[in-house]
Formats: sequence, C-alpha cells, structure tokens
Amino acid sequence: MATIRVDRELCTRCGICSDVCPSRIIDPAGEDNLPVVREEIAGLCIQCGHCEAYCPSDALVLKIRPDEKEVLPSGAGTISPDDLGYYMKMRRSVRHYTGEPVPRETITELLDIARYAPSGCNGQPVEWLVLHDPMKVHEVARLTIDWMRSIQNRDHPMSGFVHGLISAWDAGHDVICRGAPHLLVAHIPEGNQMAVFDAIIALAHFDLAAPAFGIGTCWAGFVAEAVREYEPLLQELGLPDGRELAYAMMFGHPQYEVHAIPRRKPLGVTWI
Repeated sequence: MATIRVDRELCTRCGICSDVCPSRIIDPAGEDNLPVVREEIAGLCIQCGHCEAYCPSDALVLKIRPDEKEVLPSGAGTISPDDLGYYMKMRRSVRHYTGEPVPRETITELLDIARYAPSGCNGQPVEWLVLHDPMKVHEVARLTIDWMRSIQNRDHPMSGFVHGLISAWDAGHDVICRGAPHLLVAHIPEGNQMAVFDAIIALAHFDLAAPAFGIGTCWAGFVAEAVREYEPLLQELGLPDGRELAYAMMFGHPQYEVHAIPRRKPLGVTWI
C-alpha cells in the first residue's frame, strides 16, 4: 500500500515534501512522476505528517487515517509576539483553587492538544490517567504524606525536608495537591527512559494550553517522587500493566487572577 497519496492536478512538483521528510524516504517529483515512497523503504516512515503539513498546494495526504486530515484555515494560529510573550509570562503555578470541577469535555480538549506534542521518532508513547474525583486526589495526597512519614527518619535525600510538610498536613493543610480538584498523570511504557522526556514535553503542552481554557496547573513533584518509591500509592493509581508514571500535574479553576508579571533571574546566554 502506498504511504502517500498525491493529487496529480494539485501537485506543483515543488519538492518540499521530499525536503522536509525526516526519514528522507520521499523520492522527489520529476517531469514525468509525482513524489513517491518506494515500497521497500516505506517501513521507515514515522508517520509524522510533515509531508502533508508542509505541502503548499494541499496535494499530498499521508495514508494514515487520511479522513482525519485537517487543513488550516487562513490565518489560523496567528498570534503576535507580544501577545505570546504576555501569555507565557503570565503562566503561574496555581496553588489555590475554587473547587469548581473542570468538565471532562474541557479536559479532553486540552489532552487532545497535548497529543500533538513532539516525541522521539514520533513514537507518541504518552498516555494519561485523570483523577477527576477530588476525593481520589485527596487520597493521593494522603498517601504521599504517608510515604514522607516512612522516610523522615531514614537515610533518604528528602528525609530532612519532609518534617514541615507532615506537620502542615497534620494541621489540616493540603501541602501536596493544594486542594486541587483534579490530578493528571502522564504514564509511559516501563523501561523506556527516553519516553520520560516525551511525557514532560506533553505535560508542558497541557500546562501552557490550560490558561486559555481558564484552568490553572501546578507540577506535582511530591506525588511523582512518592509513586516511584511507595507501593501503596502506586496501587492506588492502578496504572495499566506495563506502564509507569512519568510525572503528575494538579489542576483546576484558579481562585485568583494574575495582574502582574514577577521578576526572574537575568537571562543567561552564552554565544559561541
């Protein structure tokens, strides 16, 4: 079966599809032929879609679920550098939430955006577990504290750090998930260390897209660390067989609005 389908009437033989193919498997068009992927090397296609995405005449379709091809409307995705800069600088780690649940439809829409995040060789290894029930999120926070209790008097890198967190929890303050109504877990195939980076990139896409939907996020580092070491918490999450946690993120509707952009360290750049 052909890897790409090219419309003879629309193809201008510009050569862009051949040039942008990361695997370099598209033979360029000539006077008497259209761009083509030879059958003997078709298995090298990583299904990234560069060929059809960069085709200026909409002549090419990658034959992977071709009915799902989406042509960009004119002007779609255009944003000024100033607006983009403000949008990204306004992003905050949210630790105060209204408690109002985020509809599943909104979460699904955000995750649909995140699935377009880049991954090594377009492997797309990241899948998601969404804890939508606030009580389940609270239970994850409690089990994370239990993990902290188990390490506070041991030779553990975090043992000297957890006492204050445990004390705050015992005083009634959720210092783990911050009362967030939802928790997002990115999970990957076991033993695939490169997939960890793919998961972080995908979570960053979710993180940056969330404010556009009125959603605030915070990276759940304590939870991620606890899951790797504490079996009761791992069992609570119930990840599918053969999958392991890459990282976690709490999210919900922010209680407060952002009105200013705080300072950061001066930009550090070395030019060589």
